Amino acid sequence: MTAELGDVTWPPAPITTERLVLRESEARDRPAFIELFASPEVGTYIGGARPRDEIRSAVPEVPGRRPGVFVVDLGGAMIGMVTFVRRDAQRPGHLRPDGGEIELGYLFLPQAWGRGYAAEACAAALDWCAGVLPGEPVVLCTRTANGRALRLASKLGFTEVERYEEYGAEQWFGVRPADA
Repeated sequence: MTAELGDVTWPPAPITTERLVLRESEARDRPAFIELFASPEVGTYIGGARPRDEIRSAVPEVPGRRPGVFVVDLGGAMIGMVTFVRRDAQRPGHLRPDGGEIELGYLFLPQAWGRGYAAEACAAALDWCAGVLPGEPVVLCTRTANGRALRLASKLGFTEVERYEEYGAEQWFGVRPADA
């Protein structure tokens, strides 16, 4: 159970899709976490890659082990992650004045791009979220310059609520209604 996600039991049983498994992080995922945050391609839309040495010293033995973080596993190896967090009320972009909406996030290693893994993993995670938090809309934020993310948002049923400036770039903020 976590205050962040409410009365959600964590970790849930692994979620299996046609090609993927969404599961809790394990120690064997550490090298992939480091690669994910050190990748210049991944960093393009999230404020830049971080130095590998900095990441190595900061990433715990079992990274990402917290409620709301799913490792996306393909054939026994981590290729990305899908996350759910409560959106910070201090940030722009909200459905409610006090914030706290469930926000979907995801990152994938560049070698996994363009194969539909993000769509498959996010759809499965959103189905899980709808089952454990019925009636909760889910929000998503991405840079408007990230065409792939905007196409995925549309495919997953998100619609634009607003645009604003944050992190030195225009951001797209959308919602997926609870009944999507």
